[in-house]
Amino acid sequence: MIIHLHLIGFILIALALVHFIFPKYFDWKNELDKLGLINKQMIYVHTFFIALIVLMMGILCLKNAQDLTETRLGSRLCLGLAIFWGCRLLIQFFGYSAQLWKGKKFETFIHVLFSLLWTYFTTLFFLSFLLNKSV
Repeated sequence: MIIHLHLIGFILIALALVHFIFPKYFDWKNELDKLGLINKQMIYVHTFFIALIVLMMGILCLKNAQDLTETRLGSRLCLGLAIFWGCRLLIQFFGYSAQLWKGKKFETFIHVLFSLLWTYFTTLFFLSFLLNKSV
């Protein structure tokens, strides 16, 4: 389980860093041009804080994997993380329109990849919660 949590930690840190290319990749300068100032700034600020929390989750998994699997607090954190990533998995299917990826090779690949990734995170955190002996 420790190895899986370390792997998740590396993946989460990489995922957090990828958020910083979103504005350029998704052409936010042009795409958000029609929005009012508050809406534009909310998108940038929320993206920053999502990246920050994902980065902190990654660091937690890398630096405290043993605590996550062997302590009472770790058990509860793993349950919370399982719920968080389980919700993210549901959003993958019910929050985004299939029009964004259906019939598009790269977008379909990304959709499937992230669906598997969110499933992996949810399953691993839930198993860490269930297998924690301190509960």
